[in-house]
Amino acid sequence: MSKKELDKNKDLTNSKAPDELVTIEEKTEKEEKPASGFRKKLKYGSMFYIAIALVVAIVVVMNIMVTVIGKRSPIKIDLTPDDRYELSAESVDAVKNIEKDVDITVTAKRDYFDALSSYWRGQTGYEVPFELIPELLDKYSVYAKQGKGSINVKYVDMDVDPDIINKYKKYYNGDIERGSIIVATGERVRVISSTDVMNMIAPDQYLAQTTGEYKFKFSGESTITSAINNVCDAHPVRTAFAATMNGASMFDAQSYGSAAQTFENELLAKNGYDCTDIDIASDELKPEDYDMAVIFAPSVDFSEDVIKKLSDFLYNGGKYDRNVIYVPDVSKTNLPNIEAFLADWNIKVENEIMGDAQNNVGIESNILLKVSDTEAVGKLPNDKLPIVSPYTRALTELSKNNGNIVKSIISSYDEAYTVSITDKNAEVGEEGARTAAMLSQKQTSEDFNVYTSSVLVLGSPYMLESSVILKNTTYNNANVIISALNQLTGKKSGAVILEKSLQYSAISPSTKQAKVIQIIVVWVIPFIIAAIGVMVLLRRRNK
Repeated sequence: MSKKELDKNKDLTNSKAPDELVTIEEKTEKEEKPASGFRKKLKYGSMFYIAIALVVAIVVVMNIMVTVIGKRSPIKIDLTPDDRYELSAESVDAVKNIEKDVDITVTAKRDYFDALSSYWRGQTGYEVPFELIPELLDKYSVYAKQGKGSINVKYVDMDVDPDIINKYKKYYNGDIERGSIIVATGERVRVISSTDVMNMIAPDQYLAQTTGEYKFKFSGESTITSAINNVCDAHPVRTAFAATMNGASMFDAQSYGSAAQTFENELLAKNGYDCTDIDIASDELKPEDYDMAVIFAPSVDFSEDVIKKLSDFLYNGGKYDRNVIYVPDVSKTNLPNIEAFLADWNIKVENEIMGDAQNNVGIESNILLKVSDTEAVGKLPNDKLPIVSPYTRALTELSKNNGNIVKSIISSYDEAYTVSITDKNAEVGEEGARTAAMLSQKQTSEDFNVYTSSVLVLGSPYMLESSVILKNTTYNNANVIISALNQLTGKKSGAVILEKSLQYSAISPSTKQAKVIQIIVVWVIPFIIAAIGVMVLLRRRNK
């Protein structure tokens, strides 16, 4: 290009307006802006999807963790003041210590318990929470996983799956009905009947009569835990409970029926003692059939044949290793054959009732007692609790040179005195500690092994009343007696599980309400939170 043309172009360039001048850098910057906007959208879009992926991953991981933890320990929180949906410490320890696999079969679908609640609500007008039975069965299954064994719970329809029920009938002679609970391991089977299941929740009649309050008691936990312990016990104590003699009641049913029932069914049967009612006169009492016999408050004397039957049972052909529990009637004074039998074991039941003006509950004859031989009783859950016993006969050791080992295992305090059975106003003894439960043992040895038979005498049937046995957080009667029996028979330690008193101030939604709450908490609330999060992210992305 000539010099003239160059000067012309230069003049044209200089003549342009300032806003028409574009530098190379500005042009480059303008060209780069579209690419920069794309990268910004890519950046925020990627962050959005990464955030969504992280949230989903966290939810999945948390669900997996909750599922795993839920199989090992309960994650439901019981907000009720009576802890109705939680197992007691005694039940938790029991299921953690089982070493077998236990099958619990409910012969009805799970909603059967909802139907029971609805039915009784219509009958009584009160909320009867039968749904806590399957809730507690779930807890048994969870806690058992923390030990060496397992508890597997299933619900079956007897009409649809009859074969599942039939496999238990060859090990169980009774009827299995709809609504029963079968507890089994191997050939050992316990069946909680449908009637017993319904009776797990019952009105507290004593509370209604004394205070006018209408509340329910729940005994399901003690019943189920007992059944589990029984089927897992390889060596249950076979117990002959002398209920009759020559067809007549052994004891005064009006006075002692409640105590006898509590002793046999609540204390013994629920702690691994297989109880069978026998007629002490007509039925056999063979050592090969039974490990222990209970003679409860006989109202008439025994014949010499019955006394020989008891003695032969304890002697066991020279092998010993058998036990008899004797509880006297507090008012009978003329039973010479029974007295002679006890005298052979160095024990005398005095015709005197203990009283204590300083250590009593309500009246002087309802005295407080204490453990006097800790070795014979064994370790207790709470050794600070008192033992209470109304109308207790004093027991005395007879001095005989026969080698028997005699122990006072429960006694009164030093301030106790005694009165005559026939004249309650006549004091016949000075103040001092008296024996309320006495143990006598005969022993033999063979090849360095010692074999022992024992007679344990409890001073009063009333120390076995349900009003004190079932209040095992107030009184120590239940735990002391069952622990002493376990020491005699060689059983593992056990504890009585208290009935629960259900309080109706508790947070207790109905089954339908609980399902609605579950849907809201598990699905609706998380969905709303996630939707709000997505909306916020979308707005930020589009800015």
